[in-house]
Amino acid sequence: MMKTLQVALDERSYPIYIGDDLLSRPELLTSHIRGKEVLVVTNETVAPLYLQKLLDGLTNYRCEAVILPDGEEFKNLTVLNEIFDKTLASQFSRHVTMIALGGGVIGDMTGFAAACYQRGVPFIQIPTTLLSQVDSSVGGKTAVNHALGKNMIGAFYQPQCVIADTATLNTLDDRQLSSGLAEVIKYGLINDVAFFVWLEENISALRNRDQDILAEAIERSCRDKADIVAQDELEQGVRALLNLGHTFGHAIETGMGYGTVLHGEGVAIGMVMAAELSSAMDWIQVEDVERIKKLLLAAGLPISPPEVLSSEQFMNLMSVDKKVQNGKIRLILLKAIGQAIISDDYSPDKLAALLT
Repeated sequence: MMKTLQVALDERSYPIYIGDDLLSRPELLTSHIRGKEVLVVTNETVAPLYLQKLLDGLTNYRCEAVILPDGEEFKNLTVLNEIFDKTLASQFSRHVTMIALGGGVIGDMTGFAAACYQRGVPFIQIPTTLLSQVDSSVGGKTAVNHALGKNMIGAFYQPQCVIADTATLNTLDDRQLSSGLAEVIKYGLINDVAFFVWLEENISALRNRDQDILAEAIERSCRDKADIVAQDELEQGVRALLNLGHTFGHAIETGMGYGTVLHGEGVAIGMVMAAELSSAMDWIQVEDVERIKKLLLAAGLPISPPEVLSSEQFMNLMSVDKKVQNGKIRLILLKAIGQAIISDDYSPDKLAALLT
């Protein structure tokens, strides 16, 4: 049974379709393709599994595909150029629709390429990982990484639609599934305590890939994100709450080398660090921190930062962050489970102690 949510952004509004085997329903896709030209962007892992099935539903279009290497370490300007090379070599016009078939890296890179090619062409998200289905495919954030900072080069650019086919999760490995669960847990922590409790009760079923439970988790996550994006599309305020754990997590990803620590793993560690700093500020109880750790461990996620990063490295990497204002790192912290805040009103000494 398919669920449809709406990201309400006036003339840029679009639907999110969530359901099993949606790749077998090409009408969902074709109803959002404006012209007759299509470029599918995917990677070496996803292409053998789902590319041909997608192309089989696009017989009335002039289609080309570009297959990129798989991994966060390839989310850079050099590899991005491969998308432009293929688009230009195919002589595609500004009426081409780019389709992102893959996880968060593919979605981010395709969206950024679409925002840039001939100053903007339509694109469609078909996320194939849990993390991309619940987070990165929704909301229009597109970017590539730089050696000095993650997602620092990009644009806000909304897709025409998001098609989350839950059947693609059957081929996802356990580590990637757990990585996606970090972003699911994030929604419970920032503004949905009832969802957090539901996750505590259903985490084993999620890890065991119960299809009904997975579909509900995806729907609730997308609904929470769509509501926040509708309030603050360009992250001028409340949308920053979606970055809970990300300032710490991005520092870990960058410092360890892209791809060494998965994005969700970095976010999980970062959420624990945010909770510990919140506890040190007497905003939440120690018992709340332990409850958060217990759920993340049950999801198969790490909760401690790598020892190889020094406190000085941590601070330097965290300073290269989109939330830095006037030289002060703004963090997403917790006043309670289900109540996150954007704050620079924390003790620098307690932050330093956390990083030591």
